[in-house]
Amino acid sequence: MSAALAVPLPTRPVAGSRLHVDLDAVAANTRLLAARTTGALMAVVKADGFGHGDVAVARTALAHGATWLGVTSVTEALALRSAGLDAPVLSWLNPVDADFSAAVGSGVDVAVPGIEHLDAVARAGIGARVHLHLDTGLARDGAAPATWTALCRAARRAERTGAVRVVGVMGHLACADTPADPANAAGRRVFDWGVAVARAAGLRPRHRHLAATAATLTDPASHHTMSRVGAGLVGIDPSRTTALSPALTLTAPVVSVRRVGRGTGVGYGHTWTAPRETTLALLPLGYADGLPRAASGRAQVLLAGRRRPVVGQVSMDQVVVDLGDDHVEPGATACVLGPGHGGEPTAAEWAAWSGTIEHEVATGLGARSARMVRA
Repeated sequence: MSAALAVPLPTRPVAGSRLHVDLDAVAANTRLLAARTTGALMAVVKADGFGHGDVAVARTALAHGATWLGVTSVTEALALRSAGLDAPVLSWLNPVDADFSAAVGSGVDVAVPGIEHLDAVARAGIGARVHLHLDTGLARDGAAPATWTALCRAARRAERTGAVRVVGVMGHLACADTPADPANAAGRRVFDWGVAVARAAGLRPRHRHLAATAATLTDPASHHTMSRVGAGLVGIDPSRTTALSPALTLTAPVVSVRRVGRGTGVGYGHTWTAPRETTLALLPLGYADGLPRAASGRAQVLLAGRRRPVVGQVSMDQVVVDLGDDHVEPGATACVLGPGHGGEPTAAEWAAWSGTIEHEVATGLGARSARMVRA
C-alpha cells in the first residue's frame, strides 16, 4: 500500500456518537403550545419521548404548561409511574389482553376503541377511568362510527355497575398537517357527532380531545377541552406554520482519515467513486444508529466548519465523508444533525433526503448513541 493510501490510526481513544437533548428547547416549545391551546395540554411522550427521553421530556413539559401525559402502551405508562411521575397519564393503544389491572392499579387512564376492550378493562378493576376512542377518519385505531352507538351504550351500562368511569372521548385528525384539507372539517364533524351520541347514551365525558400538534397550532375549532402534543414538544411542526425549537443534536467523532486517488470506490457496491484525488473521513454510525439508508448519496454533515457530503452507502455502523483537499484529525467532531443554527443539517433535511418525515428520523436515532441531556 502506498503512503498516499495509508490509513492513519487514531492517536487516542474516541467516544462514539452522542445524542444531545436540549430540555430548554422542550420547555420553550411547551410554553408556546400551551399558550396556543384553548384547553389543557397533554404532553405525549410515546416512543421514548420521540427519541428524546420520555421521563426527561415529561418532567420538562409538566414544569412548563402541560398537565397530562400521553403514551401508547400500558408498558410506557407504567414506566412513567415507576419514574415517580404522578400526573394524569393516558394510554391509548393496547391489545385486548394488555395488563389493564396494572394500569388501573397505577391510576392510568386507558382508551377503549371497542366493546372487547371495554369488557377487558371492566374486568381489570372497579372504577377504571376510560376514554372512548372514536375513529374520525383514519380507519385505524378507534371505534368505527357504525359501532360507536353500541359502544357508548355498553360503556354506560358498565358505568352503572361501577366497573368503569367514562371520563373522556378522543379522536384524531387524518390531515391536520395540511390545515385546509377538507378531511379535517369532516373529522371535526364526526367527533362532534360522537360526543353527542355519548351524551345521549347518558355519558358525561369531562375530557374531549381531538387535536395533536398540527391542529393545536392551526385549528382552534379542534381543541375542545384538551390537546395532545408530542412532536411539537421536541421542535417538530408537521404543519410547517410555526417556528419551534428543535431539541436534538447528533454528533460523531472522526475515527480515521485517508487520502485516496481518483477512481477509488467507496462502500458496498461502489455506488460512489472519487472523481479526483480527495480526503475521506470515517464516522462510526450508520443505519443501526438510526441514519436512514435511503439518504445515501444525498446526506451531508457539518465537519471542520463546512457541510460535507456523505459518499457511498450509509452502512450499518459507518458512513464516509468527502473532505476534498481539507484535512481533519481523528477525534474531530462532526455534527450529523441539529437545530441548524450553526449550519449543520436538520432532521427535516435528513427526512427530505430519505423521503420520510422528521418524526421517523427523530424516533429512529439513539439506539447506540450516548444520550447527553442539557437542562
